[in-house]
Amino acid sequence: MVSPGRGRADDDRSGDRLGHGPVDDDAGDPRGGEPGGGDRLGRAAHDDHNGDRVEPGAGRDLICRLAIWTTGVFVVASALAAARPDTFLPLSVPVDLVLFAAGCGAFLWAYVLAIGRSRYETITMGGLFFLGDDVAPPDVTRLLRGALAVQVVVAVTAAALRPFTALAFSVLVPMLGLGLMALWAARHGRFPAKPPEPDQ
Repeated sequence: MVSPGRGRADDDRSGDRLGHGPVDDDAGDPRGGEPGGGDRLGRAAHDDHNGDRVEPGAGRDLICRLAIWTTGVFVVASALAAARPDTFLPLSVPVDLVLFAAGCGAFLWAYVLAIGRSRYETITMGGLFFLGDDVAPPDVTRLLRGALAVQVVVAVTAAALRPFTALAFSVLVPMLGLGLMALWAARHGRFPAKPPEPDQ
């Protein structure tokens, strides 16, 4: 004689063996946005979409490395031209012009990217062009601002040491520092999302 409780337990086990057992709540319904279903997929897709804005730190991405190396090249070329203008001035002027052109290109590229992001994020002038408002990690901010400061100091010093010479072109180079900062902010910076527009 089988008790009712034992019969129900056997039925449950049989149902499990036949694949009709109780549904695991953790699996979630992909259509309903449960924790285990579409909600997880949505978060993963969102993370993948924003993955290119995650920045590991200063000196590890291309923009920071460009800021370091181009500033170093500018410092060496300007120092040599200031010390021996007859020999190195023909080298310094092309370097200054190339770095200035690169800075203009980076600036325009950053502007285009910022326009695209401004549709769904609040882009500030200080955050975009000077990495203010905690747009970048502190080490990235220090590195890029420091590169700009070095460019400004070297440009003014070189132009002052050799006035009325082609070393005056060195004052154009800080455009590169501004352009790289803006490009970093436009590509990797974290800006607050725009609030939803009120319904009409």
